[in-house]
Amino acid sequence: MNVKNVVLSVFALALTSAASFGQANVLNAKTPEDIGKKTEAQIAYDNDEPLPYGYVGERDILWSKTTWEIIDLDERVNFPLYYPIDTNNIGSNRRSLYDVLVTGIKNGEIEHVYADSYFTEKRTLDDLGASLVYSDTTDLGIEQYNAEGFVDDQYVRRFTLDAGDIEEWRVRGVWYIDKRQGELKYRMLGICPVANEARSKAFPDDNIDSKVELFWVWFPEARDVLHNAKAFNRRNTSQPISYDHLLNSRRFHGVVYKEDNVQGDRGVRDYIADNALMQLLESERIKEQIRNLEMDLWNY
Repeated sequence: MNVKNVVLSVFALALTSAASFGQANVLNAKTPEDIGKKTEAQIAYDNDEPLPYGYVGERDILWSKTTWEIIDLDERVNFPLYYPIDTNNIGSNRRSLYDVLVTGIKNGEIEHVYADSYFTEKRTLDDLGASLVYSDTTDLGIEQYNAEGFVDDQYVRRFTLDAGDIEEWRVRGVWYIDKRQGELKYRMLGICPVANEARSKAFPDDNIDSKVELFWVWFPEARDVLHNAKAFNRRNTSQPISYDHLLNSRRFHGVVYKEDNVQGDRGVRDYIADNALMQLLESERIKEQIRNLEMDLWNY
């Protein structure tokens, strides 16, 4: 057996093993309730933890730059971060990135949530409720309150932001050159969902465009939650990808809208106004400048 056959055999064995675990016992389930239940052998085999980051000393960093990017959910490559948006007719093992983070915050698995990308101002669940939910009293409810001093729930309209309302994600990360390994690396620091305020759902005819950053999450703290949640793999459904893996490996397309600079980290729009094409070209210039550093590192 030559080397090529050995490699193919190992690869096929790995796929078979991964498929048996990726299907979550669907092929061995006797009833629908057995789907998702793992055997003791499967649990022991999983060792299901996110790959820990290696320690990086300050002396090991030759160069670094912080960037902020927009992940537009209208782009096909970013669909795994957006879908599924309707969870009524789909299994509980598939949730969008927004639902995963919000559930982790409500369950206390993600303890700290912030109002800005510099992580200086913490927010609580009550603070998030004001952004994610909008309550409106109908005219009949107002009349009832004026006459009786209270309002029945039937006269109160509540509008809640859900996964389908998220238009983009914003991420903050650091590009750095590890001089020990002579390699350009990326470390994500924060992630934030962006959507119109919940009030816009109450008045859709007003065409309210009020996109806001709902909350920022310190990415390293959320890795356990993101690792346990799986994104859809369109090329092989038996091998779903964890959100932690998807984001760490940068399997998305982002547009740089800000970088750290001497002007107080001003954004691209602050010095290129009312010209979307030039803003996009400036974003690509920043990316190209970062990529060229690694290439120049090995030029003699």
